[in-house]
Amino acid sequence: MSKKGKIILIISAIIIALIAIFVGIYFYLLSSVSSGSTKVSFTVNRGDSKMEIVSNLKDAGLIRNKYAALIYIVLSGNTNIQAGNYELNRNMSTEDIIKSLANGDIINTERDSVSLTFKEGITLEEYLKILSENTNLEYDTMISEINDSEFLNNLINDYWFLTDEILNSDLYYGLEGYLYPNTYQVHTETTLNEVVRKMLDETAKKLDPLKDAIATSNYSVHEILTMASIAEKEAMNYEDRCKVAQVIYKRLDIGMNLGMDVTAYYGVHKSMTDALTALDLADNNPYNTRNTSLIGLPVGPICNPSVESIESVLNPADTNYIYFFADILTGNVYFTDDYDEFLEFQRLYG
Repeated sequence: MSKKGKIILIISAIIIALIAIFVGIYFYLLSSVSSGSTKVSFTVNRGDSKMEIVSNLKDAGLIRNKYAALIYIVLSGNTNIQAGNYELNRNMSTEDIIKSLANGDIINTERDSVSLTFKEGITLEEYLKILSENTNLEYDTMISEINDSEFLNNLINDYWFLTDEILNSDLYYGLEGYLYPNTYQVHTETTLNEVVRKMLDETAKKLDPLKDAIATSNYSVHEILTMASIAEKEAMNYEDRCKVAQVIYKRLDIGMNLGMDVTAYYGVHKSMTDALTALDLADNNPYNTRNTSLIGLPVGPICNPSVESIESVLNPADTNYIYFFADILTGNVYFTDDYDEFLEFQRLYG
């Protein structure tokens, strides 16, 4: 080997050794400060910067080095640290501590709580209004946080039924349809992350038994929840929802526009008690199936459906209906495979 080659080899070896030393020091600095179990109360104040948080962790004796912790936060993507009170332990590694703060694992038994009911078929915006009226969470702040890509990606990593489909920029809200409607005990001082994960945990309980049926269907979870949300809004009982699901499948199969009013309401942010105008019905948004240019499913769910509606999509009725008319006043739904009969339903019950 030439003298020049030996020098290059020596320099390369030194560089590799230095990198190994640096990596070793870095991981040592991320390790727990103690092997013993010592609980420490720690608070993240709303508006604290990442540097303030890691400095406070160092001052509390919870981490070895604030700069190593800051580097870990950036590299790991756990930058959405939640404000609140935490109970941490000195035997936790920096990685575990940062994950706890990012997940909003607030532990405070003295926090007041309230029982909140989120009804089947209501929208994510209605969820957020209920939360803003009963907790410390502000509606406008939640509206901006709920679609944060980092927030959504962290959730995708933790729940099998959440996929990249919820990151579609055409969606009004990526989590619409995924937050299971139920009664929850919610802390009055809480974080959006804490509440959303509580609801997604409930969604997981409902969807886990249906996982095989979903996997063997021809549609994604997102598409199934989209159809379920339509069935939820169009019909009031399981039998009718199964028929609505069958009509949806039939129209998809033959390439026919779905033409369903409930999607038009959602597309223009109107309540079902409002009247739809000609402009609303023609509005070119990714939800409005009354616009004849939209063939196929809307871009996503239009409400948060019940498990009954989800099951109706997985078990559609064995009929050949193509049309139906839902009487809003009585809740009755009239089905037919004849267009003239459909027009008669409109005349009689519209």
